[in-house]
Amino acid sequence: MRKYFYSFFATVFILGGLLAGCSSQENEVSANKPVELTISAAASLQDALKELQTIYEKEHESIKIHFNFGGSGALQQQILQGAPVDLFLSAAEDKFDTLVEEGMIDRQQGINLLANELVLVVPKHNAKQIHSFEDLQQARKLALGTPETVPAGQYGVDTLKNMQLWDLLESKVVYTKDVRQVLTYTETENVDAGIVYRTDALVSDKVDIVATADQGMHAPIIYPVGVLKASKHTNEAENFYQFLQTDEAISVFKKYGFKGVQ
Repeated sequence: MRKYFYSFFATVFILGGLLAGCSSQENEVSANKPVELTISAAASLQDALKELQTIYEKEHESIKIHFNFGGSGALQQQILQGAPVDLFLSAAEDKFDTLVEEGMIDRQQGINLLANELVLVVPKHNAKQIHSFEDLQQARKLALGTPETVPAGQYGVDTLKNMQLWDLLESKVVYTKDVRQVLTYTETENVDAGIVYRTDALVSDKVDIVATADQGMHAPIIYPVGVLKASKHTNEAENFYQFLQTDEAISVFKKYGFKGVQ
């Protein structure tokens, strides 16, 4: 009986040591695992942000950044429905402000980071000889982001309405999920023209900018950014948020055609 008693406790001791060792190894693996930040950002930001991602991850080996690009309205809805996001970069103030009003972002921790311009683009061939917004009456199809979810689409509709062109063009509009799809449709000549941000047009060698919308024809194109209160990596998210405001980051944004906020 005594022999069995000692054997039992010896077994427990050995198992305890093995479990402790496994736990220690798990903690060590966990400690070495990079923190993964999820950033929802307007599609028009993707080229600049991917370059900044390379720079930041090289300087911060413990951080891994994942981007979710799309129309700002669609991204906003995902966040409202509980999508796990650490930072939100919107192409419209109203989409951002809704999350502030819902208590999901602290406006004091948010900032208007960038500005942009709205332009009219055509395929290089320009079969319809479109050289201005007024010339869109000659178009067969016009690509535009879906206004409810794509801020560039709403800016485009407002511009055309204020120029007294919307009623003439509404039936020709092909709606898209984001500005990059507008660009793709225009590049491939599936449409005769598209309305995008200047920054989108500048990354393509398959379209030409033929006109820039008067800024008085639409609301200011501002890009706010902020950290979500529900972020599980608040410190890391705030550090990246601060990085986006540095001279180094702003110079990259400007390289892609973005402007600073006046």
